[in-house]
Amino acid sequence: MKQVRDYDVEKLMVATVASHTALQLLRAAKKTGFRTAAICLTDNKPFYEKFGFIDEIYTAAVDTLDKLAPKLAERNTVFIPHGSFVEYCGPKKAQSFKVPFFGTRQLIEVEADQRRKMMLLREAGIPTPEEYSSPEEAEPPVIIKLAGAKGGAGYFLAFTKQELEAKTRNLNQPYIIQRYIIGVGVYMHYFASQMFRRVEVFGADTRYETNVDGRVFGLAEPSFVVVGNRPLVIRESLLPRYMRFGEQFASAVEDTLGTPMIGPFCLETIITDKFEIKCFEFSGRIVAGTNVYMGTGSPYSVLYFDKPMDMGERIAHELKVAAEKNCLEKITS
Repeated sequence: MKQVRDYDVEKLMVATVASHTALQLLRAAKKTGFRTAAICLTDNKPFYEKFGFIDEIYTAAVDTLDKLAPKLAERNTVFIPHGSFVEYCGPKKAQSFKVPFFGTRQLIEVEADQRRKMMLLREAGIPTPEEYSSPEEAEPPVIIKLAGAKGGAGYFLAFTKQELEAKTRNLNQPYIIQRYIIGVGVYMHYFASQMFRRVEVFGADTRYETNVDGRVFGLAEPSFVVVGNRPLVIRESLLPRYMRFGEQFASAVEDTLGTPMIGPFCLETIITDKFEIKCFEFSGRIVAGTNVYMGTGSPYSVLYFDKPMDMGERIAHELKVAAEKNCLEKITS
C-alpha cells in the first residue's frame, strides 16, 4: 500500500463518503486546487453527479469498501472521515480503512465507547454532567445514552427512578446514565492546526431535533434525532472558556493517545442560566453543524485569516500548506 510520505504532492486527491459534510468538503478541496472524489455507500450517486466540483464518484458497499483503498492510495488520496462514514461502516472497519486520514484516526474507537469518551473529557479537565454507575444510584432527571455516532438516535430521558429502571431493564447494549442538564445546547467547532501550532475556535451551531424542536404538542417522547442545524454566535465573554476547553481537549488527546489532535473537532455542551458550561459529548472530526456556514465562512475564521472560511476550506488550507512544506505525515494518520 502506498504510504503518504510517497505521495506526489502535486497530484493530491481529497475523498470522502458522499453524505454528511461531503458537499462542503469537496467544494472547498476543488476550490483550493485538489482533485476530488466522492464514495457512495448508498444509492445517492445521481444526486452527487450534479455537482461539477466532484471529479470522480466511486460506488461501494460497506463490506467492499476496503477494496477501494489500494486504488485511492495510488491516486495520492487523503480521506476525510465524518460521522456518516463511521455510522455506515462501524468503528472497527472505519478505523482500519487503509487510506491516509486527515485527522486523528485513533479517536474513532474512543468515540464508539461512551465511557471512554467521558473519561477523556474528564482527563482534559472539562466540566461534564454527573454520571451514575447504575439506575439505582441515579437521581433523575437523567438521560440514557447509547454508543456510537447516530445523531442523537437512541437517547432517552427518565424523570423518575421507576421510569429509569423500566427503560434500562431490557437494554442489551452498553449505555451511560447522565444527569440531564437544563440549558441551551451549544456545539462548538474547533480546528487543531499542526501547521500553525494552535487550536482555533472556529464556529458554533445548535441542533434541530425532530420531536424536541418540531411540532410535538406534548405527544412524543424526545428521542433527540437530529434533522438539521442552526447557526449560533455565543456571547464573547464565554469565548475564553471555550478556547481553554478546546486547548485542554487537544492536549488530553495527545497525552492519552500518544498522537496529536489533527483538524476539526467539536465539544458538545450545555450552558445553564448561571453560565455554567457542561460538556456532554465530543466529536473528534468534522461535524454536520459546520454546514451552517458553508460557502459564507464561519464568524470566527476571520479572526485568524482576515477572511471568512468554512470548515471545508480550513481543512483544504491546512492540506495545501502541508503539501507545500512536504509534511503531509504531520496532518494525517
